[in-house]
Amino acid sequence: MYAEKVAEGKIEACVPHRLSCERHLKDLSRQGKTDFPYVWHPEKSERILNYAEMLTVAEGATPKPVKLHDFQCFDVGVPFGWLNREGKRRIRRKYKSVSRQNGKTFENGITASYLAAFGGYNFGRLFTAATKKRQARIAWEEIQKFIKIDPDLQELFDVKDYKSLIVAKKTNCTIEALSRESGLDDGFRSIFCSVDEIHQHKDNGIYKALYNGQASLDEALISMITTRGKVLNSFCREMDDYCLQILNGTTSAEDFFVDIYTLDKDDDPFDESVWVKSNPHIVTVPAALDQLRRDAQTAKAMGGFELSDYLTKRQNVWCEFSDNQYIQPSYWAQGATNKTLEDMHGRKCYVGLDLSSGGDLTSLAIIFPLDDNKIYVYSHSFIPSKRLEEHVVTDIAPYDIWAASGLLTVTDALGGIKNDYGFIINHLKELKDRYELQFQGIGYDPHNADGFLGELEKIGVPLLSVTQSAKFLNDSTVDFALEVEAGNVLYDAKNELMTWSVVNAKKTRNSFGEIKIDKEINARHKRIDVADAIIDAHLLYRKAGGEGINLETAMQDYLTQMGWI
Repeated sequence: MYAEKVAEGKIEACVPHRLSCERHLKDLSRQGKTDFPYVWHPEKSERILNYAEMLTVAEGATPKPVKLHDFQCFDVGVPFGWLNREGKRRIRRKYKSVSRQNGKTFENGITASYLAAFGGYNFGRLFTAATKKRQARIAWEEIQKFIKIDPDLQELFDVKDYKSLIVAKKTNCTIEALSRESGLDDGFRSIFCSVDEIHQHKDNGIYKALYNGQASLDEALISMITTRGKVLNSFCREMDDYCLQILNGTTSAEDFFVDIYTLDKDDDPFDESVWVKSNPHIVTVPAALDQLRRDAQTAKAMGGFELSDYLTKRQNVWCEFSDNQYIQPSYWAQGATNKTLEDMHGRKCYVGLDLSSGGDLTSLAIIFPLDDNKIYVYSHSFIPSKRLEEHVVTDIAPYDIWAASGLLTVTDALGGIKNDYGFIINHLKELKDRYELQFQGIGYDPHNADGFLGELEKIGVPLLSVTQSAKFLNDSTVDFALEVEAGNVLYDAKNELMTWSVVNAKKTRNSFGEIKIDKEINARHKRIDVADAIIDAHLLYRKAGGEGINLETAMQDYLTQMGWI
């Protein structure tokens, strides 16, 4: 099996593609279980692959039959092989990122024509979508070419080029090219959407309009295809980061198929031996490979715009590798456990609070020292009801699901626009009483804390105002990351909100090289509120966590040492 060969290192592949293969193999091993209600049906996968290899490539000097690469069989076939217990397809979203000219649009053309004629749905609508009509027609024209060169397909489809419309005669399904400039908006109910080059999209508007339109359908697929771009503060980058979290196992999205072909962090982009990672098709085509060599030579010699263009378009790398990730997802993933607060009954613990300025998340974190020099981290967050739906859209994050699973409390106080901190006080009191927790102290972000401290003091434990500066937080920020890397930090694997926040956190430095965590520059929707609360709690634990240490005395000494008093 192809996926097994990639996972075993027998086929050269980048880390994200290897993780995609490993994810599929892991799913095969747990299929049909209570917590994974999906079953692999290889015949469903083979059906679309058999269809694909009956097609003809029209472009070029002479027509030739389609012959899929193994990696294409994986990307096209896997989304169709997984079914739920009702016999419906599991995969409703797909994201594929690969260097240009490696067949991603070609693959969506196969998928669209297959679903229109043989998907089992009548009068369905299928779209190829992009920001501009010209781009949207690229995938549409791939389908048109399959039809025009094949007499059998001509019997099945009617092509109306002037309308950018294809009609499947037996099913009455239509395939249409749509763009934002031509009026794409909410209300487009489709069984399949090909969303092309999302690195060109200014926001998630096209994606959300099409995806939301599929909500009432038992089976639907939105397939995003792109080459990475140069704008780090973009919808594409946010989606790409989310998909990497899925592959790393730091968040779960069982309806989402993800595959990314790129260079790994330490790869030399001018070393031809690694190009197969980001150009799995081009390296098999001599003429295309020669052109890639020429582009590499030019980029290396000229640098500047030529280099950034080469890295993004030809090697599928964001304009530069970032070294400011606070905690690597792979390190964080090793702390996932099935432990819950039930296992922390009666323990000493340290609380950290991150208070929002209004309609954003407000989060608390609790650190529990364990008997084996490890720590367990619990978190819970709060969000005003009227902000919930807004943040689902802007943050590309499932706040509604997190609320339903108990990770997030939706508050209706103050008109549902602003958080009522009374919910936090009540939550802490309930946890303290229910689990007989021994709060040793509470560290809080002083921002927006006025009017809140009086109620907080009633809990009856020492309080510390945690100044949110690199000087104040450096030691605890560094230490927590090292503890995570060493495998000493445990958490509930089901707490996806915590994981999302931790993975979003980036390092920022002051002029003395001291660090604290922050959001990525200009990425205000990548929230790190839970991570901030964890650092506040870890500061208390680290400075006053020993047996027999008086927290108030230890904090006084620490603040004096730091020059804050």
